[in-house]
Amino acid sequence: MDEAAAELARLDARRETAVARRQAAQARREEAGALVEDLGRRRRAAEQARAGVAQQLGRLAGQAKGAAGEAERGASAAAKAQDALEQALAEVEECAERLAIAEEMPVEEEPDTAARDRLAADGANARQTEMEARLQLRTHEERVKGLAGRADGLDRAARAEREARQRAERRRVRLRHEAEVARAVADGARQLLAHIEVSLRRAERERSAAEHAKGLRERELDGARGRGRDLKGELDKLTDSVHRGEVLGAEKRLRIEQVEGRALEEFGVEAAALAAEYGPDQPVPPSPPAEGERLPEDPEHPRNLPGPFVRGEQEKRLRAAERAYQQLGKVNPLALEEFAALEERHQFLSEQLDDLRRTRADLLQVVKEVDQRVEQVFTEAYRDTAREFEGVFSRLFPGGEGRLVLTDPDDMLATGVDVEARPPGKKVKRLSLLSGGERSLTAVALLVSIFKARPSPFYVMDEVEAALDDTNLQRLIRIMEELQESSQLIVITHQKRTMEVADALYGVSMQGDGVSKVISQRLR
Repeated sequence: MDEAAAELARLDARRETAVARRQAAQARREEAGALVEDLGRRRRAAEQARAGVAQQLGRLAGQAKGAAGEAERGASAAAKAQDALEQALAEVEECAERLAIAEEMPVEEEPDTAARDRLAADGANARQTEMEARLQLRTHEERVKGLAGRADGLDRAARAEREARQRAERRRVRLRHEAEVARAVADGARQLLAHIEVSLRRAERERSAAEHAKGLRERELDGARGRGRDLKGELDKLTDSVHRGEVLGAEKRLRIEQVEGRALEEFGVEAAALAAEYGPDQPVPPSPPAEGERLPEDPEHPRNLPGPFVRGEQEKRLRAAERAYQQLGKVNPLALEEFAALEERHQFLSEQLDDLRRTRADLLQVVKEVDQRVEQVFTEAYRDTAREFEGVFSRLFPGGEGRLVLTDPDDMLATGVDVEARPPGKKVKRLSLLSGGERSLTAVALLVSIFKARPSPFYVMDEVEAALDDTNLQRLIRIMEELQESSQLIVITHQKRTMEVADALYGVSMQGDGVSKVISQRLR
């Protein structure tokens, strides 16, 4: 087992070394793969940049050709303008000479105005032609300058593009070299990976063999340990059995000595005499009758005669006698006094219990009377309110129908009250299905019906008509006027029509100093 443990430790060490080598190889493989991917990305980026530069060079070359053609056209136009200008200057000079000759000639007669006008017109035309030629020349010169500047810019851009193309070519060459290096590295990594995989497979086989050998050794070790545990358990059992036998023998000897000493002390009888008189060979007297048992009258009956010693029966008699002795307990000299005290307390508690029972009966009777009174008052109030609600609702909703319904008519003490309202032109009955104004007016109808069923000296209402229109407000005001005849109404409102039917108005206003002031006005 030690050799197997040592072999297992050695195989574990080899497996850990192989695992470490495998992890390192995987790390190198991942690094090489990342390097290959990076070089591929850089190569693709360089190719894209080269394509963009080539495209831009082609575009700039086309622009340069167009600029050169436009420069040639501008130069030819400038030459034509120069020729036109020279021709116009020659015409102007000719006209000037003709004018000078005409001025030097003697005036024999009145010159012909038509010829003068024609010459004047010819001069004006010549001057106009000269001016147009000059403007056209100036325009072509400016265009030539612009085209020359644009051509210079295109030349600079072409040079920059050529330089960028050269840089891109150099970068492409560098990237191609890096790609070749990366391919070489990748090839080396693949070869290394192949060697690593071979090593890993060999390590896996060795580890599998080691694990198989380890399993065999562990199974053998488990079997040996199981046999050892079984033998250890048997040894423990034998040891416990021997120990219990020794302890039991010692207890028996001690008990025998105690019994002999007790017999000698209490009864003055030695153990030998006690065994001779009450030993197992002596007949045992009959046991006393049990509770409810009647002994036979014949003294020769086996029940009345001594019997042979049977250890089990005598042990049962002993246990029964011990239980009877324990039930008797110790003698209490104060038992009579305690009995008298307990009897007195029992009598007091009985009187208290009778008093509580009478009180409970009285309380139940009072609760019953209160429930009857509450049920009677609630029933009367409900009937009066329901009757008034039907009338008030029909007045607030002409053509409508409303009533109060009990949720549990059989139990008036626990029942609830539902309000069913059906305004004119609607089929709904539940209050939750009405609009805001209809619900507000229905609630006012319920309050007014309660007021009419159980009048009060005064009522306080806080903006109960805020959500009502003019028609419903007028109906509510008529009902308020009826309540006003028997009670005093205090109404908080912002409605002018409600204020008009009041006897007195009270308002709270805040002055400029921030102090509230009460304003009152009696209308009647």
